[in-house]
Amino acid sequence: MRKSGDKKMNIAHLHWGFPPIIGGVETHLTIILPEMVKQGHNVSLLTGSVEGVDGLYVYEGATIHRTPLMDLNWLAKRGLAGLDEEIYQVFNTFLETTKPDIIHVHNMHYFSPVHAHTLSGLAKERGIPLIVTAHNVWDDVLFMDLTHKIDWTHIIAVSHFIKKEIIGIGVDDRKITVIHHGIDQDKFNPAVNPEKILKKYPQLKNKKVIFHPARIGMAKGCDVSIKAINIVKRIYPDIMLVLAGSKNIVDWAGSQQKDIAYLVKLIKHFGLTDNILIDSYTLDEVSQIYSVADVCLYPSSGCEPFGLTMLEAMASEKPIIVTKMGGMPEIISDGINGFVIPVKDFELLAAKINNLLEDEALRRRLGYTGRQMVEAQYTKEHVTANTLAVYKRFL
Repeated sequence: MRKSGDKKMNIAHLHWGFPPIIGGVETHLTIILPEMVKQGHNVSLLTGSVEGVDGLYVYEGATIHRTPLMDLNWLAKRGLAGLDEEIYQVFNTFLETTKPDIIHVHNMHYFSPVHAHTLSGLAKERGIPLIVTAHNVWDDVLFMDLTHKIDWTHIIAVSHFIKKEIIGIGVDDRKITVIHHGIDQDKFNPAVNPEKILKKYPQLKNKKVIFHPARIGMAKGCDVSIKAINIVKRIYPDIMLVLAGSKNIVDWAGSQQKDIAYLVKLIKHFGLTDNILIDSYTLDEVSQIYSVADVCLYPSSGCEPFGLTMLEAMASEKPIIVTKMGGMPEIISDGINGFVIPVKDFELLAAKINNLLEDEALRRRLGYTGRQMVEAQYTKEHVTANTLAVYKRFL
């Protein structure tokens, strides 16, 4: 609840996606929006339309507004030309309706100059602070232009890695605050009952289960996990690798289908069809898969900005193996709450998996330490309080 004397705020968030669209940013929003409501604030989100989902509804106290003009998949096909007036009208109506004290956008320092410039102009006209959370960085001109040329009141970076990258293109470090993600530590916990997920996927029963929770793709290291499992299978023939499918995602670059085709070919090449489960899962199902998993993997080969799945694994008391990439080593300490390995080293990944599978006490120790770290630093209350503190500095 809001502390005595704290001002009740109208908070307007904008992001390209929200469940049923899945991804790290989308999950982050499902955590902080309801928590901001619980702390006594009025919270709204403007996001992209999804077929079969209402254009206006309430999600755990937060009002969700949807428009095709925030749907990146549609925008990528249609193109951005000639949308200026329509975008202005949608943004202006949203601000008139919500009357925000603060505007908080997520990843609007990329994808569309017209969206960013239009919102910046409206915020300036109304004298409303405009906060952007940089969940990602990109090595191109558009990222440089929108990070510099939009008059962001302040930038929240989801890791010190992201902050350093933004400083690297010339942004004053005093304009950036690092706030690591948080997790719903009640939804993800070691006491989750796996009965429903085992009924849905009986092939997981009584098996050694390895969970790679990031959406399927090359940048997420799915190829590395598959190659490692091919080695692990020699010792543990009943091994099961669980990969998350790619239904309902933002695929701006259009690379998903090419990645999936290669990964399916790799699985067949190694004869691992019976050892790998690929499907799309709800958030509740994801928490249940963690409960049946012995080991979790995130061997990303891309510049992973943070990796929310690390916190999900830790909150579920499961050891996780990550690569020394992006913001992940800020959260996982080698030998403390998981393991950190070099990028693309599938042989070392296999060795670490085997090490954890043969040593139940080690799995338990790393998992327990991870849960303690979540409760101390990465709860939903913690990340929300830190975000609200940034708002209050500029109100």
